[in-house]
Amino acid sequence: MEIVTKRFLLRDFVESDRPSFLGYQADPRSQTFYKPGDANPEQATRLFETFLRWAGDRPRINYQLAIVQRQEPKVLVGCCGLRGAQCPGGEMELGIELAPNYWGRYAYAIEVGRALLNFGFRELKLDVISGSTVSANERIARLAQGIGAEVVAIRPGSSWMSERGWNEVDWRITQEQWDHRIAPLYNNRGAPSS
Repeated sequence: MEIVTKRFLLRDFVESDRPSFLGYQADPRSQTFYKPGDANPEQATRLFETFLRWAGDRPRINYQLAIVQRQEPKVLVGCCGLRGAQCPGGEMELGIELAPNYWGRYAYAIEVGRALLNFGFRELKLDVISGSTVSANERIARLAQGIGAEVVAIRPGSSWMSERGWNEVDWRITQEQWDHRIAPLYNNRGAPSS
């Protein structure tokens, strides 16, 4: 499975991605918005094994892809995905995680997000793509806005979120919203149309 954008290749994880993935997961900056205790080497290893397994599932319900640079395909920039196992039919949850060394490169997440939305709505024929994050994660709020999503709920989060003064924010974009607001501006590589 591969999706090509202007700068990136979004592809299934392979075993050679393991050291880079585990490395950036161990960076304390990566653990900022996780529940205490959830960010540890054992959990990162379980996630990586899960991503490898999902790539072989048929039918495929979850897509969790490595983000690598097209010019340097061995450089892992982060991961992204559309996950449907916990969603109603016709809907998947979008997630994007950049390695901390790539934070602040806002356009990276927008490019990846738009490519995933295009894949979800065009190839998977989804009706809705949704997401959820903690209210303190301003990067995700900007990403949701940049891909044309709308906030549909702000609710109290788990106790660990409440202890930090955070809420949980749910957002979504429908296929119709994508078609009318964002898709006409971009070609299938996530770059502005000419």
